[in-house]
Amino acid sequence: MRMVFLNLPVSDLAASRAFYAGLGFSFNEQFSDEQAASVVVDENIVVMLLTRERFADFVTGPVGDPSAATTQLIALSAGSRAEADEMLAKALASGGKPWRPAQDHGSMYGVSFADPDGHVWEVMWMDQTHVVD
Repeated sequence: MRMVFLNLPVSDLAASRAFYAGLGFSFNEQFSDEQAASVVVDENIVVMLLTRERFADFVTGPVGDPSAATTQLIALSAGSRAEADEMLAKALASGGKPWRPAQDHGSMYGVSFADPDGHVWEVMWMDQTHVVD
């Protein structure tokens, strides 16, 4: 079984923790400290929020600024359209910003938002009965 670890630079670790807690995610305190927070999105998905200074220890060159330019798109699946909309509502209530309007393609639906630092998240639902093997 594979796991996915996303590492994101953040400007204000406390604000970022509050935002991701507002989405309903939990934290693994064993891997969290004053420079990092380990956000458990799902059993096999972990987001490491790292202060910009700590993030710089892992990269060559400057740390990008997601508030100035889109640096990535992180997409999560949703079990329904309602679940996607609920995640968007939680994000906006927790300090996130709307990113693009909802995309409705009938059998596929998605919403998007940016976290307090500008990292873009998409939440997508797809009707699996329309997927061709």
